[in-house]
Amino acid sequence: MTPDEPDILGEADLARVCDLLYGHTGILVPGNRRPFIERRVLERMRATGAGTLPAYLARLRADTDGEVQLFVNAFTVNETYFLREEHQLRCLTASLMGVLTAGRTPDDPIRIWSMPCATGEEPYSVAIWLLEHWPEVDRWEIEIVGSDIDTRALATAEAGRYGARALGRLSPALVARYFTPGAAGSGGKGGGKGGGKSWRILPELRGSVRFTRRNLVDGAGMAREGRFDVVFCRNVLIYFDDASRKVAAGNLFAALKPGGFLCLGHTESMARIPSRFVTRRFPDAIVYQRPEDAHD
Repeated sequence: MTPDEPDILGEADLARVCDLLYGHTGILVPGNRRPFIERRVLERMRATGAGTLPAYLARLRADTDGEVQLFVNAFTVNETYFLREEHQLRCLTASLMGVLTAGRTPDDPIRIWSMPCATGEEPYSVAIWLLEHWPEVDRWEIEIVGSDIDTRALATAEAGRYGARALGRLSPALVARYFTPGAAGSGGKGGGKGGGKSWRILPELRGSVRFTRRNLVDGAGMAREGRFDVVFCRNVLIYFDDASRKVAAGNLFAALKPGGFLCLGHTESMARIPSRFVTRRFPDAIVYQRPEDAHD
C-alpha cells in the first residue's frame, strides 16, 4: 500500500481480520497497527487475485487451497539470530543439564524444544552451545526439536542457510567450525537486500534438529510432539493477550516432563498468568519449572 492509496479496511473489516488471525494463532494485533495489517492483507489479496476484501475473506473461510496458512505466515514476526539471550544457554549447560541428568542414564534421551523456532537460529544455537560448552554432550542422547506456526520460516530453518546479520554474534572460529560459505546473492537470511554472502550449517548439525509445524494455542497438536525436558519459548507471549497467554502457558506446562524447565524471553514472565510453574533462580537466568509431582 502506498501513502496515496486509501484505507482498504473499514473498522468492521479491521476487526474481522484481527479476529480471524487471533482465532488461528492467539496473536493479538492492535488496531492501531492498521498500516501493517492492511499491507499484509493487500499482499495476500494480490497474490490470490481476490478483487475485494469480502472475496478474500470468503476464500479464507473456505480454505480449500491452504490460504489460511499463507495468511498466518504473512503476519508472523521472525526476528532472531544465533546465540540470542546467551545467558539462558549458559544456564542450560551450567545448571539445567546437571539437574536433568541426575539419576538418569545416558540412554534416557534428553529432549529440548524450541517453540517457536522461527527460522531456526535458536535450536541450532542450542546444538552449537551444547557441543561447545557441555563436556558430557557425547555421552548422552539429545533430541532437539524446532517448531513454529510459520511454514516459510520452517523451510528456511530446514535449509540452514543464513546471512551475516544472523551470524553477527558468532566468533569467526565458530562460523568456520559449523558453517560452510555460500555464494554471494544466494539469499541467505540476514544477507541484506539483494542477497549478500551466505553461510550454511553443516549437514551433520542440520540433521541434529528436527523441525515441525506447531501452534502454541493448539494443545492437541503440541501434545503430538510428546514431552520435553527443556522448552525455549521466547519473545512470542508478548504478542498474546491474557486469555491466549493462559492457554499457551497451560500447553507449555503439559509439554514438559515432571521437573522440566521452561525458558521465556527476558521481557516475559508468568507473573500475570495463573500457572503451576515454580520460579527457579539460577546464577545465569530465571526459568520456570514444572514440579516433579504435578499432574496435568
